[in-house]
Amino acid sequence: MTARRKEFHQRVEEAFANPQMRKSVPITQDNLRFGRIRAMEELKNGEAWREIASQIRNHTLDHLQEYVNELITNFEKNGGKAHFAKNGEEAVQTVLSIARKHQAKRVVKSKSMVTEEIHLNHALEEDGINVVETDLGEFIIQLAGETPSHILAPAIHKSRQEVAELFSKEAGRPLTDRTEDLTRYARERLRQEFLDADLGITGCNFAVAESGSIILISNEGNARMTSSLPKVHIVVMGMERVVPTWAELDVLVTMLTRNATGQKLSVYMTAISGPRRAGDLDGPEEVHLIILDNGRSDILESKYREVLKCIRCSACVNVCPVYREIGGHAYGGVYSGPIGAVLTPLLDGMEKNKELPFASSLCGACTEVCPVKIPLHHYLIEERKDLVEKGFLPKQERVTFQAFAFLTSHPLFYRSAVRGAGRLSPMFGRDGVLKKGPGMLAGWTDGRDLPLPAKESFHDWWRRQRGEKR
Repeated sequence: MTARRKEFHQRVEEAFANPQMRKSVPITQDNLRFGRIRAMEELKNGEAWREIASQIRNHTLDHLQEYVNELITNFEKNGGKAHFAKNGEEAVQTVLSIARKHQAKRVVKSKSMVTEEIHLNHALEEDGINVVETDLGEFIIQLAGETPSHILAPAIHKSRQEVAELFSKEAGRPLTDRTEDLTRYARERLRQEFLDADLGITGCNFAVAESGSIILISNEGNARMTSSLPKVHIVVMGMERVVPTWAELDVLVTMLTRNATGQKLSVYMTAISGPRRAGDLDGPEEVHLIILDNGRSDILESKYREVLKCIRCSACVNVCPVYREIGGHAYGGVYSGPIGAVLTPLLDGMEKNKELPFASSLCGACTEVCPVKIPLHHYLIEERKDLVEKGFLPKQERVTFQAFAFLTSHPLFYRSAVRGAGRLSPMFGRDGVLKKGPGMLAGWTDGRDLPLPAKESFHDWWRRQRGEKR
């Protein structure tokens, strides 16, 4: 059963029962969070940088079609071939068409959330093509048959011992759980895959419209090898990843690396402007750029348009108290944490993902750290309103809140109900607490005690203090 097919509450229960996940997620969250704080403090005026980055992303969204057209024109001037895909199926078929044209049997990939979004690996494997993820974290979860649990650190939930078991099985010999041994095995295994691959597939951190250049950012160098060693390179990018010029790119890369890993700049930053030219020592003979819509145009025209400003830094994930407890797989989609709770229902359907907007404490920490100022927790409230208005919530919950709304708007009935609850509740509880509640209250009392209502309401107490009659 895939994470998607499981019910949300089942996924959460599995997360609670996973001690390794519950141990490793807070550690990684804290490392990334404190790294971000240090890196942003170095800028001295972090809020000003956030404001500029937000303005750049807003301006780009206001002129998105114009900049996408400019990107396509300049990318093809450089000798690349651009394709536009309305949805995931069109993008997958375009990749398959290129692979079949070149009779490709072996593909290497670098980490790409957008290819996870369209389930590209599954489609390639069904077509008889061997796909190998080359990012170390993605390689681990590919061997485990799992999906990423974090935007930046997809194998955040795995221990060294678990990785050693996976690598030993793949190697056909026992490997120790020493980090040096595990990375040495991955390096040797993946280097041969780079040399044998027919195609290299990458995502795209940004694409510069004024020069038609693709920007890849990584710390392992695998993106550079994926894009330069195979004869054909395919880039899959969400249409919102475009930036107007290199000047805007400078700001956004600064915000991405500092907010993602606390680095001034990642170890590798590769700019690709077309296929290999005469005299070049390496590089692909063909470069294809697939620009994916997949619902983004609809979001652009909606009240949630600013979610497209996201630069996938995961700063919101690293401060989220809910993600800290349940990890990434509980969200059930490609994107986890606050950005996933907002974006997944918009891309994949509200009704199918109706629990996600409620997977938040609404503390606002996500909005506070977002480097491009996406109002994430405000969007979560809006999505909750949409779910109620569209009737996607359980009937019992709708009836309960309708009754609550009636009572709170009719003082006489409200006071009578509060008095009744105070008098009757001792019949259902003991020692001042309710341990097993009826109906919706059962969701609360399954995990904690619920204090019984006071025998005397505040209103009655206040009137008694003032000597007033009820």
